[in-house]
Amino acid sequence: MKKYIIITFLITTICFAQKTTVYCIGDSTMANKKDSEKNPEHGWAQVLQPFFNDNIIIVNKAVNGRSTRSFIDEKRWDSIYNKLKKGDYVLIEFGHNDEKTEDPSRYTNPHTAYRYNLIRFVQESREKGAIPILLTSISRRNFNEKGVLMPTHGDYPLETRLIAQEYKVPFIDLEYLTELLEQSYGPEKSKQLHLHFKEGENPFYDKDKADDTHLSLKGATEIAQIFVNQIKQSKEPSLEKLKKAIK
Repeated sequence: MKKYIIITFLITTICFAQKTTVYCIGDSTMANKKDSEKNPEHGWAQVLQPFFNDNIIIVNKAVNGRSTRSFIDEKRWDSIYNKLKKGDYVLIEFGHNDEKTEDPSRYTNPHTAYRYNLIRFVQESREKGAIPILLTSISRRNFNEKGVLMPTHGDYPLETRLIAQEYKVPFIDLEYLTELLEQSYGPEKSKQLHLHFKEGENPFYDKDKADDTHLSLKGATEIAQIFVNQIKQSKEPSLEKLKKAIK
C-alpha cells in the first residue's frame, strides 16, 4: 500500500513540475475585464488559456491604464518578479499608456524611460531563469477618410523592436500583425473587433459607444490566435515548451 502511495505521490509531483506559468504584463488591451460574462470588452490575454493544454498556466497580470512606469511604480512588477521561477515565461506588451504626455505618472519617453523599463523587465526575468517575450502594442482601428490605416504609437514599437534585436529576446510584432488584421476587415467591418454600439444596443452601455482601441471578444480572440500562430511558427528554441503545449 505504501508503495502505491509513493508512486502516486511521485506521479503527481512530476505532473505538477511540468506545468509552466506564463505571466502577462501590459495594459487594458491585454487585461482581464470585470463582469466578464456581461462585459463586451475583453483583453486578448484574457482569452489565451483555452489555446494551451494544462501544462501551461496563463497568469494575466496586465492592468487597465498602466504604462511601464506605473506598472513598476505600483510594485506590480515586483510582485511578479518575486514569484518568477526558472522556465516561466513573461509576455511584455506596453506602449498605449506610455504615450500619455498629459500624465506624468504614466508617460515615458520612448527612447529613454520606456526603453530602460523594457530592458529591466527582460534582464530581471532572465535573472530568475524566466523567458521574456517582447510584443509591440496592438494597432488601433484608425482609418483615415481614404480608408488607410494610420499608425498611432509613435516610436514605442520601434524601441521594442530594437531592444528585442539588441538583447536577443523572442519577439512578436503585434503592431504589424494587427495592422494586417484591421486592414483585412476594412474600415467598416473592423468595428467588429472593437467596441462599437448604438445607444440601447448593448445593456452594458447606456449610450453610444465607439472605442477603436479596446477589443470585443471577437477582436481579443483573433489577436490571441495571432499570438499562438506566431509561437507555432517560431524557430526560437526557448519557446519550444509553449509550442508543444498548443492544442
